[in-house]
Parts: sequence; structure tokens; C-alpha cells
Amino acid sequence: MEKLQTLFGKNLNIDPYFHLIPLEKELKIRKYSRRTIKSYMRYNRDFLLFIGKKPEEVENEDIKKYLYHMVESKKVSTSTLNIIINALKFYYGEILKRKFIYEVKRPKKDKKLPMVLSREEIKKILNAVSNIKHKAILTLMYSAGLRVGEVVKLKPEDIDSERKLIHIRGSKGRKDRYTILSDIALEILREYWKKEKPRKWLFPSWNIDKHITTRTAQKIFKNACKKAGIKKDVTVHSLRHSFATHLLESGIDLRYIQEILGHKSSKTTEIYTHVSTKNLSAIKSPLDNILKGGEA
Repeated sequence: MEKLQTLFGKNLNIDPYFHLIPLEKELKIRKYSRRTIKSYMRYNRDFLLFIGKKPEEVENEDIKKYLYHMVESKKVSTSTLNIIINALKFYYGEILKRKFIYEVKRPKKDKKLPMVLSREEIKKILNAVSNIKHKAILTLMYSAGLRVGEVVKLKPEDIDSERKLIHIRGSKGRKDRYTILSDIALEILREYWKKEKPRKWLFPSWNIDKHITTRTAQKIFKNACKKAGIKKDVTVHSLRHSFATHLLESGIDLRYIQEILGHKSSKTTEIYTHVSTKNLSAIKSPLDNILKGGEA
């Protein structure tokens, strides 16, 4: 308590969470994801601790000071900074009805290209996994272009083996969609099913009433990459990026890829045109012509 009083000043004798209870309730009522609720609560609490004021005493300069601190001292990414702004904007704008928060300028997103694995690298990663459960998880992620948060929440009934489809429920933006189920992925799933016989969740944790965590899936991927000798700085999400890029290189229309991935905007899907080798591979470097005695 003394630490909180020091951080907040003499007038504040309670944990800042007390002030944020209305925020948590509103987020739950609006059916925000657990991940969003956790981050919104975290950044608003962190902000109050940083400035040492009660919410009603907060000024625009306090917000700018905090954002500057997160960029300069914490080195947060542009995407994280935007999440922080969204969190503060929701609390002070939606809950406390304060207008000043809208004066904060939103930074431009970094235009980074996704890291893509080659087909051969995908093959090495999947072949490096001996655990059938782990193999099923990674195979589904790549073969269907799933987000890690989607694959861990799959239930047995979401697999439609007859129509060769996977039903993704309540994904990003609380939207449902269908994506493809490959023949090989289905074979691996059947092998996994015979061995594990999952019930509530397709990929349960040690507690069968809960699914595995996204962190566990990331560890599975990292271990597979290590065994396969992959040196690229990739994450489990790179499987989804690779799936989309390989589809595009195979001649699949961008609109279908957008639908399969569940992208709201076509602009999000268009990023894969920048990492696809389909068009670039047809371009010859002038160096080849020069050194081979062709035209300069």
C-alpha cells in the first residue's frame, strides 16, 4: 500500500484497479476477447501508476508523456503503441466520456513484410515433429492458414471430414468462417484421433477441460524449427503467412485467399503479393546478361 501511495501521491489509498472496474465490466458486456480485456486493463493500470494521478485528474500531456515513455524507454512496437492508444481511448472516451484523448495522433504502422518459409522448409519442419499431437497442430496451421489462437480453440465437431472443411468459430472480429481441410491433414488428424481420442477440445492441455495455450503452440513450432535446422527469424504465425504466399504463387485468386484467411480488407491480403516469388522469378537480373555475354 505504501508503494501505491508513493506512486499515486498522498490522496490515493487504493489500488488503481478499483478505478478500472467499470472498464472491465463494459469490455465484458461488449464481448471483447479475453486477450483484449487483459491488455486494455494492463495498459490503463500501468498508465495510472506511471503518472501517479486519479483518472479524473488526467490531462492530455500525461498521456503524451506516457506514450513517449513507452516508445523511448520500453521500445514498444508501433502495433503495441496503437493498442495502448486504443486502451486509453476506450477508457477515457467511452467510459469516462473525456474528449481530450482524441487529440492523440495515431502513429503510422511499420510497413514490414511477413517472414515466409519455403515449401522445402515447411516440409522439413513438419517432418521434424514425431509427436502426433504436435504434428497435427502444425500441419493444420499451415494447411488451412490458421491463426495460432484459432487452432488451439478447435473442437472435434469443427472438423468436417465429409466436406473437407474446418469451421472457425468466433475468430478475430468475432466472425465465423470456413477454411479448407487438406487430405494429408485429415490423415494425420485421424491418426491423432485414434491415439488421443479428444473430447471437448481437439487439442486439450493437461487439464482436458482446457485447450492448450498459444504459448505452448509457439514452443512446439520453435522446437520443430530447431530440429529442422531453420535459421530464419520466424514465429508460429509464419505458417499462416507461408500458406497464403504459396497459394498465391500457385495461381489462386487473391479474393479467395482473403476469404480463407478471414481478412476483413483486401489490403491486408495484398501484402502477400510483395513476398511472392511468382512474378519476381520471371525477372532476369541484368548481371546475368552481362556476364553471359548477352546484351548489356
